[in-house]
Amino acid sequence: MMAEPPDRPATRVPFFTPGPRVLMRLALIGAVLAILCSAFAWTAGWLPPRRLTQTGMIDALRAVDGRHRGFRSNHAKGVCVTGWFEGNGQASRLSTASVLRAGRSPVVGRFALAGGMPFQADAPAKVRSMALRIMPPDGQEWRMGLNDIPVFVARTAQEFHDLLLATRPDPTTGKPDPARVGPFMATHPNTARAAAQVAKRSITSGFADDTYRSLDAFRFIDADGVVVPVRWAMVPLAPVQAPAARIEANTLFDGLIAALRQGPLQWRLMISIGTVSDPTSDPTVAWPADRDQVDAGTLTLNRAESEDNGPCTGITYDPTILPVGIAASDDPILPARSSAYMRSFVIRSGETKPPSAVSPASIGPGGQP
Repeated sequence: MMAEPPDRPATRVPFFTPGPRVLMRLALIGAVLAILCSAFAWTAGWLPPRRLTQTGMIDALRAVDGRHRGFRSNHAKGVCVTGWFEGNGQASRLSTASVLRAGRSPVVGRFALAGGMPFQADAPAKVRSMALRIMPPDGQEWRMGLNDIPVFVARTAQEFHDLLLATRPDPTTGKPDPARVGPFMATHPNTARAAAQVAKRSITSGFADDTYRSLDAFRFIDADGVVVPVRWAMVPLAPVQAPAARIEANTLFDGLIAALRQGPLQWRLMISIGTVSDPTSDPTVAWPADRDQVDAGTLTLNRAESEDNGPCTGITYDPTILPVGIAASDDPILPARSSAYMRSFVIRSGETKPPSAVSPASIGPGGQP
């Protein structure tokens, strides 16, 4: 809170009556601000006729995977991890963010599987996520939610909401109804194209040797105010291996926990620099692979803990919580993610949560229960 200013003699301000030109100018400024605010809400999918609320998005997620009290509405099955990020200073020319300077920042993170089912069985092709809260010494934060897919499957919150409803399981078969999925894909070619890319992605053996991407675009701002569009990825230092022939209920999580018992796991933070031709408002489109990249530092994780009162339990990995020098782009998915994450947090905070499916304490040094 700012301190109150010292007492000073009151200054008499002469009464001012604006003339017609001033009134016209003020009206024009107000109209422009209204258009900008409306455009922001429209692209995020919050205004009629595409009215979508926080509750509406949560309800759509539950239509697919049901309601599970006390758990996150998406990426419900997960485990907490801790470690640090070691910036190497190479990205400091692009951004003033202190986390990108040479130095170490503590990290509280979480690995999870996509979907709202906290007790789902692990599967090789299930989308995996890495969520991070990086805390540099200056008190700022960099939160990120990364996924191991090349692109996102929707351009807007409304489109993602409609996709969830189109692909929700049929009560009779337990699988998506082709009568709903077919027409949706036919009228949303960008989603069909993105889904095909996701389906063709390479599958690794587990969390430790996987690459996780921001999907959304952001902006780096340097000391001179120069802005460049960026996306980033955490690229593993562990050798990539093929998935196991047989997957048990918790194979992926048990493998991660066992690997951390053997020693730290590391990833390189690779920043991709976009050009004027690269879209920043459409996460369904991948940027060309030949874009300039900067190695910004190394993420090291050395401990796994249950999310039952673990260090990641109360954290929303809102990707719009950013340090000075990094800003959100015009990607409409970003404000929608932020809003939905907060609503999910409020809901689960008032519910009693049963024990999670993943328990690091139950895994021995050799990875065996």
